[in-house]
Amino acid sequence: MKLRVVLEPSDEGGYTVYAPSLPGCTSQGDTREEALTNIREAIELYVEPTDDALPNEKAEVVELVL
Repeated sequence: MKLRVVLEPSDEGGYTVYAPSLPGCTSQGDTREEALTNIREAIELYVEPTDDALPNEKAEVVELVL
């Protein structure tokens, strides 16, 4: 999966990074590399399926590879 992320220098130092196609998926880091590592982890958690979020007993979880 390829996603674009936006990496912005913070006024306080370090970087803020977010994935525009994943609302609310943001992270930060003291260095560019740390910020990119952190957003990768945030994205993995964002798209991770959760079995406990099923709306009812007839629902099923289906994994898609993008």
